[in-house]
Amino acid sequence: MRRSIARCLGGLRSYCTDSGDGFQSSKLKIFDRHLKRKQRDRAAWLMKPKDSLVDTVAENLLDRLEDCKKTFPTALCMGGSLEAIRRLLRGRGGIEKLLMMDTSWDMVKLCKDAEQQMPTDNIETSYVIGDEEYLPVKENSVDMVISCLGLHWTNDLPGAMIQSRLALKPDGLFLAAILGGETLRELRIACTIAQMEREGGISPRLSPLAQVRDAGNLLTRAGFTLPGVDVDEYTVRYSSALELIEHLRAMGETSALLQRSKVLKKDTALATAAIYESMFAAEDGTIPATFQIIYMTGWREHQSQQKPKKRGSATVSFQDLQKQFGSDGSC
Repeated sequence: MRRSIARCLGGLRSYCTDSGDGFQSSKLKIFDRHLKRKQRDRAAWLMKPKDSLVDTVAENLLDRLEDCKKTFPTALCMGGSLEAIRRLLRGRGGIEKLLMMDTSWDMVKLCKDAEQQMPTDNIETSYVIGDEEYLPVKENSVDMVISCLGLHWTNDLPGAMIQSRLALKPDGLFLAAILGGETLRELRIACTIAQMEREGGISPRLSPLAQVRDAGNLLTRAGFTLPGVDVDEYTVRYSSALELIEHLRAMGETSALLQRSKVLKKDTALATAAIYESMFAAEDGTIPATFQIIYMTGWREHQSQQKPKKRGSATVSFQDLQKQFGSDGSC
């Protein structure tokens, strides 16, 4: 029991040493990318063969390919949930060549081993060690870029998205899923209350994450055309705070802040776990954790794409539409 509590405390300290809300300026260095690589090395060993949350996010991201008549012969899949994307692709997108990239050597090896056990049909798969912040891919070289649960750990998210656009051929597709600002809101609340009780004040503890309202601006800022954004929330139930922390470790989602000297005190960590359970536990004793996922879609510019009409070119006025559909705007 003591060992379990100690592990739980260690996990809470690891995750709850983050700070800030919203996403950071491209000039700031908030995350330790070297530490994040080590965390992904660890996640490769802890990762389950199938994770229901990760698989659901990957499946929903890949579903967008079914709405495209266009095929994408060459695709780059970078960071995040590499193995889930490869395993769930199932011929969607008409991909012939798939490049799998990650900062973690162990994560790449995991994907290689899984591909040998269950090869991807009719797809030539290759692997490379690389960083989303310094994309080792030539310009105009791929037809699609996919990132599932990885880009939210980059210091320069707009810059990483710009590099992704440049790697695309004209009319190439960018698909991404990132964690949104409402992720782990239960843990935020529990940690805030625990700090007020134990330390007499509060300080930001959770990693900076993009808000939904920012996602469209990110796509536009990166130069993508026909931007699309939507959001889903998933609630995962755990038997305890320990199980939640272990899942975050297996996903590679623990803290990677550069400024991580201030750790969560032991008393505060214990209080956080207790408050979490007392406030949010269900009748069956399980605790919920919310994961907000922001899905982003964008295209590299091409002359064949739809373009907005010029201002003043409308042939029907809103007044005419209001008369046609009724004064209240209903049909």
